Amino acid sequence: MTTDFDDAPLITRSPSRRLHSFGAWAPASAWHVDSAAPKRTRSARAASWVPGVVLLAVDAVAFGVAVLLTGTTNPKTLTVLALVLVFFYNGELYRSRLTLSILDDAPSILARALAAGAGAMVLGGLEDGVAGTARLRTALFFGGLCLVGRAVAYWCIRMARSRHWLRQRTVLLGCGTMAGSLATNLLAHPDYGLEPVGMLDDDPLLCGDDRPVPLLGGYDQLTNVLVQQAADVVIVTYGSVREPSMVTLLRACDRLSCEIYFVPRLYELHSVTKDTEVLWGLPLVRLRRAPFRAGGWSLKRLSDIAISATALLLLSPIMLLCAVLSLVDTGKVLFRQTRIGLDGRPFTLLKFCTLRPAIDAEANTRWNIGDDERVRPIGRLLRRTSLDELPQLWNVLRGDMSLVGPRPERPYFVDEFSRQFPWYPARHRVPVGLTGLAQVHGLRGNTSIADRARFDNFYIENWSMWGDIKIMCRTAAQLLRASGR
Repeated sequence: MTTDFDDAPLITRSPSRRLHSFGAWAPASAWHVDSAAPKRTRSARAASWVPGVVLLAVDAVAFGVAVLLTGTTNPKTLTVLALVLVFFYNGELYRSRLTLSILDDAPSILARALAAGAGAMVLGGLEDGVAGTARLRTALFFGGLCLVGRAVAYWCIRMARSRHWLRQRTVLLGCGTMAGSLATNLLAHPDYGLEPVGMLDDDPLLCGDDRPVPLLGGYDQLTNVLVQQAADVVIVTYGSVREPSMVTLLRACDRLSCEIYFVPRLYELHSVTKDTEVLWGLPLVRLRRAPFRAGGWSLKRLSDIAISATALLLLSPIMLLCAVLSLVDTGKVLFRQTRIGLDGRPFTLLKFCTLRPAIDAEANTRWNIGDDERVRPIGRLLRRTSLDELPQLWNVLRGDMSLVGPRPERPYFVDEFSRQFPWYPARHRVPVGLTGLAQVHGLRGNTSIADRARFDNFYIENWSMWGDIKIMCRTAAQLLRASGR
């Protein structure tokens, strides 16, 4: 729920300016780097999807052979295949990995194949008797054949990587002993599929002769180097930058198609998990992909379109009444104000007019008008019930905003907050929202900006569709209590 003037003038800036990920205003290329990035090489594109496709094909062949061997060629057998694909996908057995070992994967493959067979027995009906047992036998045959097929597939993938047919260009953050050792090992063992192209460090520890790969610049050049080098992977090692600054650096990579790994602190004591890759005895932790880079994010946009279009249609009588009330109260129906959205791009936000400022400059820089005496009863009612924000459903339908996300702010305050709080600009990695996690926790109006930014970034890092549903339910409850400004 916003706290600003309704009839504020448009705040204009040069269209070539965008919000930089490290604060203040900067050229567009500094923030929105994904559109300027060169196309990935054919080898890099293949390295990201070929292993998964190969493994899927191997599993399909193994399942077909298992069906022929057990003679269970009936429609219910497809239940086993469907469950296998779901279980294997959830187990990340189709994800492209750096280390491929059939002995490491065997327990997971056999357990999931057995679970798929048992699940198919239940779903297909236990009364089938012999047929149900045959589906379980098919799953067991599939598990054994899958191990053989994947063992061959893993060997082929490693050979393709060794011959540089499947490779990913890699940049190492840090230029110390750890980075040098890691780069040396990657060059000596191309079967991992990573091709180190350079290092970044402000204060490199290794001298020129001791560097296996060249020093490409300092940390502040990260995004430019990733674009210029068409990098596919970033590995964070020990370097001269402090860890809080590293968070900001890595968030700048979110809009690029890069996988990020890091050497964990006290790595000698680190336990191997499903997110860990072991490169020549050194554990690397894979950083989870930003949710807005995953396939589920497209579902968020589809739901935005469906819900906003439906709401505009159903609420049109209420919006017409609000428009009349605004016209009677202020002499205008809508106000338009520039806000900052995705990637620091400005857009025009719409609301019903509840107050006209005395001078234009007042609307640019005044923070809160919730207690302004010039707000008349009608305007106060619209603001308290949040009915003044209904036109923003049109912003959602247009794609300027989402139903749930960080609340948009005016350029003047974005500049101020970015200078005060280094983590504030990271909010602009995703579309801004009509409501958000910070708002449902009471962080609106004259409340802590630092806390708002932390809630917004937490929402981005941990996004899920169920999380959006919870936020919208809590927002609806607040609207019913008329807890607006």
